[in-house]
Amino acid sequence: MSTNGTVSTPLGSVVPRRFPGRIIKAGDPDTETVTAIQHRLNELGCGPLEEDGVFDNDKTKNAVELFQARFPDAEGHPLTVDGEVGMHTWSALFGTASVPSNSSAPSPLTKAAIEFAGSQVGILEDPLGSNRGPEVDDYLRAVGLNPVGHSFPWCVAFTHFCYLQAADQLSVANPHIKTAGVLDHWNKAGGTAGVVRVTTAQAMEDPSLVKPGSLFILATGGDAGHSGMVISTANGRLETIEGNTNDNGSREGIGVFRRSSRKISGINRGFIDYSGF
Repeated sequence: MSTNGTVSTPLGSVVPRRFPGRIIKAGDPDTETVTAIQHRLNELGCGPLEEDGVFDNDKTKNAVELFQARFPDAEGHPLTVDGEVGMHTWSALFGTASVPSNSSAPSPLTKAAIEFAGSQVGILEDPLGSNRGPEVDDYLRAVGLNPVGHSFPWCVAFTHFCYLQAADQLSVANPHIKTAGVLDHWNKAGGTAGVVRVTTAQAMEDPSLVKPGSLFILATGGDAGHSGMVISTANGRLETIEGNTNDNGSREGIGVFRRSSRKISGINRGFIDYSGF
């Protein structure tokens, strides 16, 4: 940061403004924030706009859409052209320093769990599509399931096993709830002492709440879901290691993969944090 408080971004110097923790769109009553957005849009040639703090449905919304169409997010990915200023559009406007990022494991246990998860990247089912294989069978047995003759989804069994190995390494009890169910994990976490649940709404308001080693919980319809371990966060995007997935992030994939395309806003349940143990 320079002496005048500005930071350098791909779109020039700007004074970083902390993301307000909500999507700013037409009708937003926060005139100070809307004025800052209008001023920045004018600076970047997406106006001219009257900097009056009124997010209207034509000029200001159209200027936001023009910005989103012209410029990528902070990671170089295309922005969604929707005329609304969410976390990714905000970061592109005001710089990466405006949205909290986190790449440091908050405890020895989470650090060890992340390291073990990394050692499993590349493990594949055998045969592919079977929900079986030597390592997959170990994950499932650790949560009390017998994989022989069955086909169990194993994404949560994988995260449990990572924490189990980390806990054994540190000679402490494994705090990860013993379950293979995604939504069962989320529900039980809400009533377990020491376990912290962070809803998506809370994470959007304060992205620093999503800590490395936490587990994202994604409901996919009915009783189904998908889960994985967060390795780092940056500008609202998640780097994760996930079991029972593939390069596209399927909940019924073929192995353990490292992924970098999920967003906090796309996790529709929230995050489970075991860093207090």
